[in-house]
Amino acid sequence: MAGATLVWLRDDLRVADNPALHAAAKRGAPIAVVYLLDEESVGFRATGGAARWWLHHSLTALTQGLEGLGARLVLRRGAAAIEIPRLVEETGATTILWNRRYAGPARAVDAALKASLRRGGVEVASFQAGLLHEPWTVATGQGTPFRVFTPFWNACLARGEPRHPLPAPPSLEPAPAVPSDDLDDWGLLPTRPDWAGGLRGTWTPGERGAAETLAALTTESIQAYAESRNEPGVDATSRLSPRLRWGELSPFQVWRHVSQGASTPAQRARAAPFLRQLIWREFNWNILYHHPDLATKNFRPEFDAFPWVEPEKGELEAWRHGRTGVPLVDAGMRELWHTGAMHNRVRLVTASFLIKNLLIDWRLGEQWFWDTLVDADEANNPANWQWVAGSGADAAPYFRIFNPVLQAERFDPHRDYQRRWIPELGTADYPEPIVDLKRSRQDALDAYAVVKRQSG
Repeated sequence: MAGATLVWLRDDLRVADNPALHAAAKRGAPIAVVYLLDEESVGFRATGGAARWWLHHSLTALTQGLEGLGARLVLRRGAAAIEIPRLVEETGATTILWNRRYAGPARAVDAALKASLRRGGVEVASFQAGLLHEPWTVATGQGTPFRVFTPFWNACLARGEPRHPLPAPPSLEPAPAVPSDDLDDWGLLPTRPDWAGGLRGTWTPGERGAAETLAALTTESIQAYAESRNEPGVDATSRLSPRLRWGELSPFQVWRHVSQGASTPAQRARAAPFLRQLIWREFNWNILYHHPDLATKNFRPEFDAFPWVEPEKGELEAWRHGRTGVPLVDAGMRELWHTGAMHNRVRLVTASFLIKNLLIDWRLGEQWFWDTLVDADEANNPANWQWVAGSGADAAPYFRIFNPVLQAERFDPHRDYQRRWIPELGTADYPEPIVDLKRSRQDALDAYAVVKRQSG
């Protein structure tokens, strides 16, 4: 009889379309499924507060989903180099399976473990699960990574349709029980104070909630996405980003769902803006794969000369908590604090305001979003901040400075979104702007001229 199979889950907290779990079920041996909270391996970035809240509830849901198939989720905490070999020994596993990761420190850990476990006689296999196109499979004609999105998008399309999603196993044979941590002991939930009321009121983490969210994404809403996606007062976004970040859904499931509803050329053309968002996510992971220090280092080194200013007293806090006196910025930052998410158009506006009106280093904004977004991941968060700053791949031109007043007039003309999040708008309780938009725009252009001279 074959030895047990150990399935190591990471950012793939689902049962359906989980290639590692699918392969384990096909193997026919008893299965042990583990989630390891690794906050100790070298280079790993500590998960932000809102993301930790999501992780707790997603693991709770995954535990229930696996129990429904007859299996059990084992929880452990520690460095993977120590805990994974220990679990292999405890479970008597002769095979360990996982889905691949793409951030530099995680890849290093996985490669070292794969080598050491194989030397010990353990069969190890990894699978593609979190990206439609793995970073080493999409390159320019010269074999170099893409730096511009549109050619990347075209190259992905040229690779053909992604594979179909895999079904969930009908049942799983559990391996003999081994000790497991109590999830509550991990302290992932905020308690003093408990600031997560808005998150609880907004989201239901877990694979079932993810499937329901995807199912609610109708052909009509996908077709309307191109017209309404920039209007924060309209419920036109998919709400899929945290589902993809935690792997409660795979990009293969999303691509297939959207593609099935776009059978004619006209429908495919109208679905393209939505699918481009999936490929933008892939583009950012491609960048991170080749630039693992994306959260701390400018992608374009000439931006090392940018003359960032030290935040004046209270400026950064005013931005963080939606008290800048600029309504669209404040509405976005309050939405973020309450729900752990923010409308994408408003993300661009709030980031531009911090970087280009306050001249505050993009890394400080990226760190705040990392701590407050439920969908913050290691690729999209820094890549998008660098895009706004102008320091990233295929970045916004330095002279593109989002005017938050004009953006509000264009995309929230009736102020529905702003009033939803700023009930005191228009009263004496609402503060005056902390910066002059016209003057600060010129200050930003002067600062960017320094970078332009450096690169010229």
